[in-house]
Amino acid sequence: MTPVSSKLHTDDVSLLMVSIDTNPFFWNSMKSALPFSRFLSHVLAFLNSILLLNQLNQVVVIATGYNSCGYIFDSSTSQIQDQRAENLLQKLEEFVEKDEAQCREDSVDGPGFSLLSGSLSMALCYIQRVFRSGPLHPQPRILCLHGSPDGPGQYVAVMNSIFSAQRSMVPIDSCVIGAQHSAFLQQASYITGGVYLKPQLLDGLFQYLLTVFATDLYSRGFLQLPRPAGVDFRASCFCHKNTIDMGYICSVCLSIFCKHQKKCTTCGSVFGEAQVQDSSTTAERKRKAP
Repeated sequence: MTPVSSKLHTDDVSLLMVSIDTNPFFWNSMKSALPFSRFLSHVLAFLNSILLLNQLNQVVVIATGYNSCGYIFDSSTSQIQDQRAENLLQKLEEFVEKDEAQCREDSVDGPGFSLLSGSLSMALCYIQRVFRSGPLHPQPRILCLHGSPDGPGQYVAVMNSIFSAQRSMVPIDSCVIGAQHSAFLQQASYITGGVYLKPQLLDGLFQYLLTVFATDLYSRGFLQLPRPAGVDFRASCFCHKNTIDMGYICSVCLSIFCKHQKKCTTCGSVFGEAQVQDSSTTAERKRKAP
């Protein structure tokens, strides 16, 4: 395998990994603001624009559902250009039907959570495979088109993916189409040097995508891209999966808890054991002292 450090980047060629949120519970709550069909029309126009900017550009689309994730489009394997959109829509329809069949038995209150950690992991795995495929490779980046709320249970997996992307110098761009900001994607874009954007007008989604996320990494050095007003760096506790402002951290494995625990549920370390031993030793020394 060729080390990543010895790879040569092509400045004007991009490998764009697009993660599309297909959570059915979320899109049912967005019918009045932005139907899923209209959202796909904006995304397809954006993907065609990326492929038109440079004939060597590569686009890979990952569907992020409620229960699963899957590759639904790869421009490098689509030989006939006229059938690219048809193949994408066909595979996307198959994925959505399969994902909805898996979650019919689940009772979900509200929009539910999408499997963001899984799509980030799949995108990074694909990029690593490209890294080791030859001496030259395009500039990779990840674009997350998500609207579902953050899943607190995915906090550890999402943060691991973020740090892996930072180590591989892969920026994570985020376009949040939901009603609320995403703390996960805010941290992902901030840590990896990507762009975070929450469009104010969803009817103009294509314009936002084209003007902000279509530029390659080399051209971004000459542009004034939007910057987030603030980043939510709060973590989620490992015990109840809730977002907290203050908590208790295990000094061994750095697990976070909202309440004091006698024992770490992650690594098994016993909290306060060393302090008890020190206090007992001090008491014995005082008794022996004349």
